[in-house]
Amino acid sequence: MAGPTKIASFRLPPLPTIGEVIKLYNLRAEKQLSQNFLLDMRLTDKIVRQAGSLRDAHVCEVGPGPGGLTRSILNAGAADLLVVEKDNRFIPGLKLLSEAAPGKLRVVHGDILTYRMDRGFPEVITKAWEDDPPDLHIIGNLPFSVSTPLIIKWLENISNRTGPFVYGRTRLTLTFQKEVAERLTASTASRQRSRLSIMAQYLCTVKSCFTIPGRAFIPKPEVDVGVVHFTPLAQPQIQQPFKLVEKVVRNVFQFRRKRCRKGIQMLFPEAQRPELAEVMMREADVDPTLRPTELSIPDFRALADAYSHLCSENQGLLTYDFREELRLKHLNRRPGSSSNGTQQPV
Repeated sequence: MAGPTKIASFRLPPLPTIGEVIKLYNLRAEKQLSQNFLLDMRLTDKIVRQAGSLRDAHVCEVGPGPGGLTRSILNAGAADLLVVEKDNRFIPGLKLLSEAAPGKLRVVHGDILTYRMDRGFPEVITKAWEDDPPDLHIIGNLPFSVSTPLIIKWLENISNRTGPFVYGRTRLTLTFQKEVAERLTASTASRQRSRLSIMAQYLCTVKSCFTIPGRAFIPKPEVDVGVVHFTPLAQPQIQQPFKLVEKVVRNVFQFRRKRCRKGIQMLFPEAQRPELAEVMMREADVDPTLRPTELSIPDFRALADAYSHLCSENQGLLTYDFREELRLKHLNRRPGSSSNGTQQPV
């Protein structure tokens, strides 16, 4: 019979509570920054457990704020915790916490959207992409305003194996507005199926962990919060460049209530639209009457492969944007406009 699991040996010394830190430094959540504090250590501990064992691990925490989740990560046994905080009001409290965990907590005042995480950790932790994930985790209670652009940025990093993924298949445990969490994890034909579902699931195993009620946060947001765990796949389910996949998926889902043929047609210039859309649908062998939410990852893989093939045969197709064509058409309809969309002198 297996013996009891050893718990992490490090525990933080007695410290002011998060509530006391907030009062001590006169902190308040800024509504325009979508900040919401999570003070219940039972919930921050629960978030950390979703990441798996952190004993002797390297961790990057995004937006630690007053440091509640930070304490849970340290208490879970992380050997090296890098926190990246944009709001300078929280830096003194985080430095206080750093002094209580000597050699374990590094505080960076910066923006996670621009921070070079590929330089944040020692190269020795790197694992080959096909191997098990490295002992590196990204954890964060994300502000709602940054969560979607940040996960899209990281998904592109996964595709290119850049940023925090130069070390291998770095795992992420993140909070999102509940509706966004549901989109990330939505299955084929579900009501929440969206662009985010496809972009996340073709690159990662995505798991919905649990929901935190809005009342647990200060100030209370109008929505609940979902915790989502991502493990990058050793082999992505679509073997095409990220930007190409994103373009196909975005076009299909912009007409989510229409049949998928409608969005696919908009990938092509108006003069060639019916012909090339028909070729793409036929080559992909996807039912054109299905709605976007009904398309599976293999369907999108077939569509991306077919579109890539057409792009290789039609110069300029990959950079074509139907919105730009529409904008020029509207300009040309205005009195005094030339055929190239420039205003003629009066």
